[in-house]
Amino acid sequence: MTPRDTPILAAGCVLWRPSPSGRGIEIALVHRPKYDDWSHPKGKLKRGETAEECARREVLEETGRHCELGARLPTVHYTVAGRPKEVAYWSARALTGTFTPTREIDTLLWLPPDRARPRLTQPRDRELLDAAVATRH
Repeated sequence: MTPRDTPILAAGCVLWRPSPSGRGIEIALVHRPKYDDWSHPKGKLKRGETAEECARREVLEETGRHCELGARLPTVHYTVAGRPKEVAYWSARALTGTFTPTREIDTLLWLPPDRARPRLTQPRDRELLDAAVATRH
């Protein structure tokens, strides 16, 4: 396998919290100004890091929230600049923490699933949202 064939490994979460109204849940969406897109928190694995550790770290870095991993969601496969990328995902409950905007993530939104779904830029992220919501029923 050449370096160009070696997948970029990443991990992330469909982060949720109970709705403040007491009915249902809200999903965290992050806005990346570099790409002007809305997605779930995710990022590349660091050397020696497990996918689970990466998912928790990326949620904390991008949303300011600690999280508890729940159900494993489908791994997403796509190509970035001609190189394969594999992103492992979990459904995760948001715990304590506070969001602070950064250059990488400038906005964090909490929306009910039916409002979060159309806001997501990539169809693959909508499929992950659907999978996460299905694990809660």
